[in-house]
Amino acid sequence: MPKATIDDVANLAGVSMKTVSRVVNKEPNVRESTRIKVEEAIARLNYRPNQSARNLASQRTRLIGLIYDDPSAYEIPSAGYVINMQQGTLRACRKAHYELLIHPCNYRNNNLGEELSELIEQARPAGIVLAAPLSNMPKVVKAIESTKTPLVCLSPGKADSQRLSVATNDREICAEMTRYLASLGHKRIAFITGHPSHKAVANRYLGYLDGLRQSGLKFSERLVLNGDNSFDSGVICSEKLLKRKRAPTAIFAANDDMAVAAIRVADQLGIDVPGQLSIAGFDDISLARQIFPTLTTIRQPLSRMSEQAATLLINERNDKVVAANSVTIPASLQIRDSTGPARDQ
Repeated sequence: MPKATIDDVANLAGVSMKTVSRVVNKEPNVRESTRIKVEEAIARLNYRPNQSARNLASQRTRLIGLIYDDPSAYEIPSAGYVINMQQGTLRACRKAHYELLIHPCNYRNNNLGEELSELIEQARPAGIVLAAPLSNMPKVVKAIESTKTPLVCLSPGKADSQRLSVATNDREICAEMTRYLASLGHKRIAFITGHPSHKAVANRYLGYLDGLRQSGLKFSERLVLNGDNSFDSGVICSEKLLKRKRAPTAIFAANDDMAVAAIRVADQLGIDVPGQLSIAGFDDISLARQIFPTLTTIRQPLSRMSEQAATLLINERNDKVVAANSVTIPASLQIRDSTGPARDQ
């Protein structure tokens, strides 16, 4: 029979692994009824805590780790979102006199769990901010949690009541952007999806569908193409869409890199933006304000999100009460020059 894990105890007791850890370490601020449930689960499963992990937990440094997918792994990397995450996390760390450890990694690496476990054992961070798509990967999340290192997931796609997370309202704000394009008279609004491993990005597609329905527009499979968040995929998808006999009058891309690619393709094909084609994106990276025409997009509050994530970890380390496990920071539309009234359809 395999050895019981802290995850097994948490599932049997119906609590978080963090709560199990607090009971095992005889920490205060645990309800007596909860403590009894956990102790009964421990006894039933004959659970034995990992002593090395307990030792690690007692030797935490004043260090917050920021772990994210390395943009340099892509042909045309976009570092804008990484810079925003770093800035926000660093603000929280400086306020509390913590240091920041950044660790880019390749989410395709089959040994990523082991890599992160070794990193944590060496650095002994007080907590980890884990960005998407890594925050969507159960094996990665469990590898970190097995070290008993406090963790906050950024944009996990779906909130988990047992785990700290910070996200934005991807679905709702994308419905709003779709309604905005419809309000300009656009009836053929195309959508370029993001990488399927990014669950939060998948919520943006659901928002697009919501927006169509709310605007009384019919959904067409021909107006949806699958990108992967890269500039190159945006070029490929935009070319396919704009070379069709009945091309869309608006393209909404799941991130700014793909939206910028659409502007480039339109220029190469002699299509005026926004006179003949409106284009919108998501993220509001610096390039969105630097290109011509400037890009209408959704400003993802990534800097504030990562700052909040680091603050949650620091507050927990200092035994401050965390108001909620799941925090949502709303995004906002940024209307610029790449969108305008629909041409005759």
